[in-house]
Amino acid sequence: MGVPSPRRALACLAASAAVTPFLISAAAQGPAQAAAPANAPINHIVVLMQENRSFDHYFGQLHLQGQPGAEPEPATGNPDPTNPTGPAIVPFHQTTYCESADLNHSWNGTHLEINGGTMDGFTAQNVDKTDPKGSRAMGYYDQSDLPFYYDLANTFGVGDRYFASVAGPTFPNRFYLYAGTSFGHIQNDLSGPGGYTQATILRSLTTAGISWKVYFSQVPFAGLFADFQQHPENAAPISQFYADAAAGTLPQVAFVDPIFIASSNTETDEHPPSNIQVGEQFSASVVNALMGSPNWKDSALFLTYDEHGGYYDHVAPPAAPAPDNIPPTNGAPYAFDTYGIRVPALVVSPYSRAHFVSHTVNDHTSILAFIEMRFGLAPLTARDAAANPMLEFFDFTTPAFKSPPTLKQAPIDPAHAAQCQAAGGAQTGV
Repeated sequence: MGVPSPRRALACLAASAAVTPFLISAAAQGPAQAAAPANAPINHIVVLMQENRSFDHYFGQLHLQGQPGAEPEPATGNPDPTNPTGPAIVPFHQTTYCESADLNHSWNGTHLEINGGTMDGFTAQNVDKTDPKGSRAMGYYDQSDLPFYYDLANTFGVGDRYFASVAGPTFPNRFYLYAGTSFGHIQNDLSGPGGYTQATILRSLTTAGISWKVYFSQVPFAGLFADFQQHPENAAPISQFYADAAAGTLPQVAFVDPIFIASSNTETDEHPPSNIQVGEQFSASVVNALMGSPNWKDSALFLTYDEHGGYYDHVAPPAAPAPDNIPPTNGAPYAFDTYGIRVPALVVSPYSRAHFVSHTVNDHTSILAFIEMRFGLAPLTARDAAANPMLEFFDFTTPAFKSPPTLKQAPIDPAHAAQCQAAGGAQTGV
């Protein structure tokens, strides 16, 4: 069993302590009503953000396995840190589902992995006593490992130019999902009493009378924000998501959080070294619950990952609009003027374009832009104001999936699960 890092455990404990009083008194709220724009008949938006996987790491083989429109992962590789002038370490099919050690996805480490756009710093930044060459950064999975995800990507829409919002770790990227900025944060910084006061999409929704909930499996990440803490009635355990979906009572906007801290075969966020198939099975349960819901007919689900987790990706992040004038904390190098590394992103809806690949640049604030467009909300920062709202994923004239498809199952292979249980591994960050 992996040993959670102090920061990671503290983050969960702090968030839990912050929201526990609210959860005890939480009560279901009836959905507010808002007229849908004529070209966007979406009344329920579900956002599921998983953890720490790059596009090439998960979907670099999609081009060869059902979706030729997706950009393939090249075989150029990264230098061998133990022999820099020798043969490169090239992408390979990873045979284990749990890593021997976490990977470097810090602010500085990620920028060094990007290395000015050469994308050749991944192996050097991931040298570990269990992996002296840092080769685990070059491993990939395919449809034999992740059958549900590959079927989902081959059925609905996937983006091969969706980037994390920040070249750094979990918290800053999840801040962008809620606030359109990390307001200077480049690390996994906890809020003080009362939560961060930065304006979030939750505040915008509340002000506009749009119903929302954060469904959590362990703790809600949104608990770090005052906008969440001030509305305990909008916190709900994950079991309530399944119940609300079955009853057709999902709110207009829902955020779904996985288990962030647990053993490798229990944690559902896909953060290394957790079992990738456990996380895939959780995502499948959320997607299938929505597809089986009376709310399916006018819903859209966005599935993505907060950041790359240290895994190789060959596409250099492009320039990005700075969200505000707040520089990185503590005088850190670099700036908030580029995106992070590519991550998987899928859009699941009756109105999704079938078997579609978006080559348009998107990031986490593109999800904000879609929510803001749908409900007529003002942008939070310059980043989401400039973000593409991902409309290319949809055809609002004809629901291609009026009847939801039957997708492949998300199995958990017993042999790999046993290997994960035996291997353990330590998380060093989020």
